[in-house]
Amino acid sequence: MTMSFSSLLGLTEAATGAVDATAATGATAVNTTTELLGMLIPLVLMFVVFYFLLIRPQRKKDKKVKDMLAALKVGDRICTIGGIYGTIVSIKDETIELSVGKDNVKLIFARWAIRNVEEVAVENDSEVLN
Repeated sequence: MTMSFSSLLGLTEAATGAVDATAATGATAVNTTTELLGMLIPLVLMFVVFYFLLIRPQRKKDKKVKDMLAALKVGDRICTIGGIYGTIVSIKDETIELSVGKDNVKLIFARWAIRNVEEVAVENDSEVLN
């Protein structure tokens, strides 16, 4: 088992080349990871901004409306999404019967069609309703 100096030199060069290739692959992996993080961080930041500027306030508003609709009771003065003011006469599961105007006309609305409960007196043509 005699080896010549040149064949030993060739083996060392081959081993050195393998180490260089491994180092280059490691550098490429680090470079790819850095690029991936560079692209991922702005996306995460955009999602956080959207959450705090759009999603969270809308959820708060939806919760407030849901609580208001759940707290409706007979005798409340309300305004519908169509702009009709009336007093709640009866409440069923998903419908509400309103008394509207001086003739106490009865109208039936869906619960979701209620915009808000009026806190102040609303002046009608012939009377002031509480």
